[in-house]
Amino acid sequence: MIGQDHIRRLTKVLYGAEIKGVTDIDLDRARAAAPEGAEVFDTPKALIASDHVQAVVICSWGPAHEEQLLDCIAAGKPVFCEKPMVTTEAAALKVIEAETAFGRRLVQVGFMRRFDGDYRRLKRVIDGGSLGAPLMYHSVHRNASVPEGLYTSDMPLNDTMVHDADISRWLLSDEVAAVEVRLPRRSGRGNDLRDPTIVLLHMTGGAIVDVEISVNVAYGYDIRGEVSCEMGIAALPNRPATVISDQHGIRQAIPEDWRERFIDAYDQEFREWIVAAGQGTATGPSAWDGYAATLVSDAALRAVASGEREAVAMIEKPALYSEPTAIAAE
Repeated sequence: MIGQDHIRRLTKVLYGAEIKGVTDIDLDRARAAAPEGAEVFDTPKALIASDHVQAVVICSWGPAHEEQLLDCIAAGKPVFCEKPMVTTEAAALKVIEAETAFGRRLVQVGFMRRFDGDYRRLKRVIDGGSLGAPLMYHSVHRNASVPEGLYTSDMPLNDTMVHDADISRWLLSDEVAAVEVRLPRRSGRGNDLRDPTIVLLHMTGGAIVDVEISVNVAYGYDIRGEVSCEMGIAALPNRPATVISDQHGIRQAIPEDWRERFIDAYDQEFREWIVAAGQGTATGPSAWDGYAATLVSDAALRAVASGEREAVAMIEKPALYSEPTAIAAE
């Protein structure tokens, strides 16, 4: 679904890129999705190796990402990879090792919340210091529903939560030191899923992030965030922001899904990626950010099994990922 949406975005919304090739595990779907003039490749490896392809967008399922990312790095081609970057710590380290050996950033991970105007304004408030140090951050991630049979009990932690883990690290300019998971009364709508789930992220600087993940709330796609600081709070607005008042009361519409809520953020992340890829590099969320989110998910899964607080142990950050990344103007 997201691969087709990105094809629409790159061909009908944005400028600066042309789709030269498409591939998919189901080649019939690749042929149906490919825009006119684009070649349909039998394998990702063949697409990545093509002399006609200068940069790559990966929208395959998570376990396929490792091989495809490594092929892109070996070919020296900038690559946009949807989340999760990879599904294991070992795979993340291989990507980091390959990219640092190459000597230039090539990987951007699809953490689109960093490109959302509301989140960017919230970060400017935090970084500006007018409210003092951030003490707590409350992150809510609610889906109306998830595909039955395709969404497993582990996915709230190793697929959905990666967005909350990444945006918390980015907003607070900090790393996650440890993770706890609490499972309240299970929703009757969730079948065998652990739904809802509460996750506590203990940041290295002392702040605590609480994440609520609910994937079967029925009423819509509801994303919220609020930071409590020493001298005040700052919160994301509800989207869409239009408020209706009539004989039925005061109300706001709720987005149906992620495409409606974050359509502008997806457009902006690709605007910035196209510019960077055209220069042979990447500037958005990095392989280091993908590695960090993977470690947080792994710790959360251990915390479910142990019932304890689980530590997050990171390698020393390579210099390649310590360079400041500019944020383009809105």
